[in-house]
Amino acid sequence: MSIIKIDDIYIDELIEKIVAGIKDFADSSGFKKAHLGLSGGIDSALVAYLAGSALGGENVCCINNPSRFSSQGSKDDAEELAKNLGSSYISIPIEECFTAFLSTLKPVFNDLPFDVTEENLQSRIRGVIWMAYSNKFGSMLLNASNKSEIAMGYCTLYGDAIGAVSPIGDLYKTQVFAMCKRINRLSLEKGKKAVIPEAIINKAPSAELRPNQKDEDSLPPYDVLDSILGLHLESHLKRDEIINKGWDAELVDKIIRTVKWAEFKRRQLPPAIKVSDNPF
Repeated sequence: MSIIKIDDIYIDELIEKIVAGIKDFADSSGFKKAHLGLSGGIDSALVAYLAGSALGGENVCCINNPSRFSSQGSKDDAEELAKNLGSSYISIPIEECFTAFLSTLKPVFNDLPFDVTEENLQSRIRGVIWMAYSNKFGSMLLNASNKSEIAMGYCTLYGDAIGAVSPIGDLYKTQVFAMCKRINRLSLEKGKKAVIPEAIINKAPSAELRPNQKDEDSLPPYDVLDSILGLHLESHLKRDEIINKGWDAELVDKIIRTVKWAEFKRRQLPPAIKVSDNPF
């Protein structure tokens, strides 16, 4: 059983805190507008909604950067969400840049197989585009990493890990899902349509950096991961205490080891809006 809180009252409080945090950060930094990479996934969808609530949807720009691995569904979902939020939407494909990098690196890489190197290249190309937009238009770049991913280092330095501030960096993935569902329920209760397309909530999380990629290729299922992370990071239980709660020893060891390893990444991430008692 997870100790991560996802009840409606608590989720409503988190929404209020994060919206206030985005607004305060923008005001103190002198930003009037914000932008983010909107992938068609649930994390960036939530950040886009929260940013729109804080700054006004018309002051948020959603940038979609499809690659050769991006599904049509993800592209359609991203555009639909931006429309629902009243935000501007820009599509900037990265294939031409990605091909150029592969060509440039070919004399060095020779015919070595496709691996995380090429995956990270795509993320870093996107990061360059987002920062170029920030520089050109004076817009605040929002990071879309969640606490579960940050804990495990499941992000690309100088790629999707960049940004001025991380609105959901103190939310576990299970809380991200709960918040998106709550946002849609509240909208439906008001007689309006669901704000976040259901396809975004229901699809298996994926970085879409290689064919048929799923987050669970690299991470445990998020309900399992968050349960163990909660005991480790929130309750501060030691390895044996977590195992005594019924969790597999090998899995617990792997998660704790990975959290420790990922510290070097966390030290380089943008500041997260703190909403828990135990933020990074």
